[in-house]
Amino acid sequence: MRILITYDVSTTTREGERRLRRVATACLGFGQRVQKSVFECSVTEAQFEKLRCRLLEEVNIAEDKLRIYWLPENLEQFREIYGRKPDIDFGGALVI
Repeated sequence: MRILITYDVSTTTREGERRLRRVATACLGFGQRVQKSVFECSVTEAQFEKLRCRLLEEVNIAEDKLRIYWLPENLEQFREIYGRKPDIDFGGALVI
């Protein structure tokens, strides 16, 4: 499944700054950053549950915001991309 994760973590305290880094690190493990606090991810159901649980452990729902959107598999026909950083082709070959 393809998902879009957005978050807004309050960074007025040191703990908030740490939460922000931990949330970003969790997302980086499953997808690509498309903006500072926005990630596109391609995950299985099990990976989604793992990621969602990890994010909910990291955010402080009294101070932060977390949104998860389910995207269509044929996403390319629904978006236009302009800018400098190319996307990762989740369906293509993985080169390490």
